[in-house]
Amino acid sequence: MLKDQWSVKLQTVGLQSCLKARMPATSSITAASTKANIMATNIDSWVLITGASSGFGEEFARQYAAKGHPLILVARRLDRLQALAAALQQEWGTRVIVEQADLSDTAAVQALHASLRERAIEVEILINNAGHGLQGTFLDTPMQSALDMLQLDIASLTVMTRLFGEDMRARGHGKILLVASMLAYFGVENMAVYGAAKAYVLRLGDALHREFKRDGVTVTSLCPGMSDTGFAQAAKQKITWGLKLLMMKPAPVVRAGIRALHAGRVSVVPGFNNQAAVAMVWATPRWLHQALFARVMNS
Repeated sequence: MLKDQWSVKLQTVGLQSCLKARMPATSSITAASTKANIMATNIDSWVLITGASSGFGEEFARQYAAKGHPLILVARRLDRLQALAAALQQEWGTRVIVEQADLSDTAAVQALHASLRERAIEVEILINNAGHGLQGTFLDTPMQSALDMLQLDIASLTVMTRLFGEDMRARGHGKILLVASMLAYFGVENMAVYGAAKAYVLRLGDALHREFKRDGVTVTSLCPGMSDTGFAQAAKQKITWGLKLLMMKPAPVVRAGIRALHAGRVSVVPGFNNQAAVAMVWATPRWLHQALFARVMNS
């Protein structure tokens, strides 16, 4: 009798050990299968990314490629687009279309849209990321520099959203991410025109979120703070001690934007410190937070 009980116990222990040994392998297989199914689902869901040659645009390309989406990469620097496309194709087997275009010219935006329609390419997700910044006193900044920035950050973004938004409405589905900035929430001296441009982007996104929602289209605004993308250097922006404390890498910023877009949110500010800064705008008098942020941004 005792021998039989020990035999049953040994068999039970052996079965449990066998199951434990197989569980990691089973979990790995399940995770791999789930990932494969997601990638298969996305294989015909085209993502158009503007400003894709560097910074956030490049990171959006990498993260959407990892999800199995075919990509349309748009920027002025053809060599960098081609290098990125080759890397993504090699790593993920992603279909990538490279389009060299100067999106500060709204005619180029219209030509891009027409070219994709002629090839029967339907853009399911539009990442409106192209833009550039400008730091300096308002009266000492060349007028043409300010106007060029407004042309890209406002006019071209508006045309992109209108053209591809119409297509999405006709199909009854689609997603648009507008890349604004944390500066959209407050005016900062020496970045007056840039902050105003990004305030336009944020408010446009707020309004279109409600307008497009009834047509099955999601519009979300991403409002990053200081990020390590090379954007600040291009804008000739000083990196102060305060900005260094707020600095984020591109990957978590882009992940936050993608999550918010696919969750159907109105907008998102990535990073706890950035969220605290935006909360301060609502919690303090304007003279106080404007003075504080001017100091953080400029000294």
